[in-house]
Amino acid sequence: MGLETRRGYEGTGPGAITPDGCAVELYARLPVEDEPDIIAAAVPAGARVLELGCGVGRVTHALLERGFEVTAVDESPDMLERVRGARTVRSAIEDLDLGGETFDVVLLASLLVNTGDGAVRRGMLDTVRRHVADDGCVLIQRVRDGAYEDLPRERHFADQGFTIRMAASEPVGGGVRSATVEYLFPDAVWTQTYRVLPMTPGEFERALAAAGLAVDRYLTDDRVWARATPA
Repeated sequence: MGLETRRGYEGTGPGAITPDGCAVELYARLPVEDEPDIIAAAVPAGARVLELGCGVGRVTHALLERGFEVTAVDESPDMLERVRGARTVRSAIEDLDLGGETFDVVLLASLLVNTGDGAVRRGMLDTVRRHVADDGCVLIQRVRDGAYEDLPRERHFADQGFTIRMAASEPVGGGVRSATVEYLFPDAVWTQTYRVLPMTPGEFERALAAAGLAVDRYLTDDRVWARATPA
């Protein structure tokens, strides 16, 4: 039985589509950027990492190559089939409970903390806090300030021959926006529509505090990547 598509989320294009509108074949094509460098610079070498929302393993595989021990979690069996070399767990992030197991590092990337569903966001952060060791840390990727303004906007990847186009962003209430992004390849086009809650750094920090986490420092000048610890 397939997983039920989430309200407000939709994906189009070739191949399997996850409940939040992500296309498996698309994510298998997207390159790894600076995520592994940011992560490796912020945590101890060889740390045990719990990666929440691993997708096809783009970051997973890069972390394994650097000597980290990774447990990779995703709700999509089609995504997890692409992951190699890591322990994998199929679960929605907000439902994950590994029976008291904790990790040196919990990773919540892919802007998941900005989901437009408040209950899911709180559940994700509770999962993060439940699985981080008392002396461990959490690395979170948040939406860049202004990311959903002045659209449409394109980013070209000339070396790989594709374009990402942030096509539209419309308010749907409570600060939440419905956003649509297009991925344009010479041989295929994918789209994803999803719900997102842009948060200022202060709002982001308060959301973490409600889950028992405190921002230790921001890892990038744009404050997209943050390192947090148990409060």
